[in-house]
Amino acid sequence: MRLVSIQLNKSEPFYLDATLCCGQTFRWEKHGDWWYSVVKGKILKIRQTNNRLVFENVDSGFVKAYFRLDDDLLKIYSQISKDEHIRRAISAFRGLRILRQDPWECLISYICATYKSIAAIEHMLFNLSRRFGEEIHFDGLDFHMFPTPRKLARVDPDDLAKCGLGYRTKYVHETAKIINKNELKFERLKNATYKEAKAELVKLPGVGLKVADCVLLFSLEKLEAFPIDVWIKRVITEHYSGHFPREFISRTTSKRSLASMDYEKLNAFGREYFGEYAGYAQEYLYHYERTHC
Repeated sequence: MRLVSIQLNKSEPFYLDATLCCGQTFRWEKHGDWWYSVVKGKILKIRQTNNRLVFENVDSGFVKAYFRLDDDLLKIYSQISKDEHIRRAISAFRGLRILRQDPWECLISYICATYKSIAAIEHMLFNLSRRFGEEIHFDGLDFHMFPTPRKLARVDPDDLAKCGLGYRTKYVHETAKIINKNELKFERLKNATYKEAKAELVKLPGVGLKVADCVLLFSLEKLEAFPIDVWIKRVITEHYSGHFPREFISRTTSKRSLASMDYEKLNAFGREYFGEYAGYAQEYLYHYERTHC
């Protein structure tokens, strides 16, 4: 396919590098000025020059949907700009957008992400795709499709473990079998409420509250989801502690991991304080904390 371009206007702020480097996705590679990834079964090659996006191998509709260029970021900013700290994060990464990821790949990615660095997550997913996904060649580069639920459901767990998943191996394998049997349908979760969809996700092996919130935010259209990890816990306890009893903040900061009850309390604060676009606030705060601490 030939190169295609989209001219963005001032009401459509977009920051490609921040969007792909903010920790919400794990299988993008940059070669020179170009970003590449296999996205929903297609290789997407893209770069940004000022307000112009240039891409290849997909059409404009695909790019607009995947990068959520239909989200009214100016409206979102006006609703989440509750204080000076979030305003600083927005200013630093203006144009960062939540992606519309494939729910299956997003689910497995975040099951693998528990207690791992971004580099380690990328390595696990690279191994999974290389070992069990279809190989594709494009622009002289080698890529791999993300393995299907059917493929991962049928592999020997010992082979799956060779991808470096550790204790996550059984979670990935069991979840693949559930999805392969259509015992959980992602489209139904998209149409469910946030709380209904979250309740279904946490029934899956290896899916806790944080993993569920990440999958809801990044792939199931639940922009009110507010995942809590170590970075967001630090943001809240350092910048929003006045919204909580002193004893709660003291207890929370003294522990590395969060009890479910404490997670839910921080999560509820984020959703109530920032509103229907709390997920956008979370991603800006998360990326800002990681890069400016």
